[in-house]
Amino acid sequence: MVLDVGKLTSVADYLVVCSGGSDRQVRAIADHIDGSLAQQQISPLSIEGLSSSQWVLLDYGDVIVHIFRADIRHHYALERLWSDAAQTRVTDTEPASALAAATAPARAGWSRTREHR
Repeated sequence: MVLDVGKLTSVADYLVVCSGGSDRQVRAIADHIDGSLAQQQISPLSIEGLSSSQWVLLDYGDVIVHIFRADIRHHYALERLWSDAAQTRVTDTEPASALAAATAPARAGWSRTREHR
């Protein structure tokens, strides 16, 4: 799920929220996202939570990716916390294109720092 939080906070423009069924899956998802973006010369400002892999956060400036183990996602319920944000659901059939479409306004800023805020 992609949450458009740009009008609600200065922390980021978009939050990407997804989950895996186990710590290993969470780590694999994080590694895949980081690796895919690295191929496009997009580096995270910070990566948190890899040691436990229950909740991994990849900070790309205007886009922050939260990858949860399913039970941890339910517990923290970021979708409920950010319920005022516009939500775009990403399906398994076209995750990359849906994410690109949902975050199109911020993509040029993925490699920027927050100094502009």
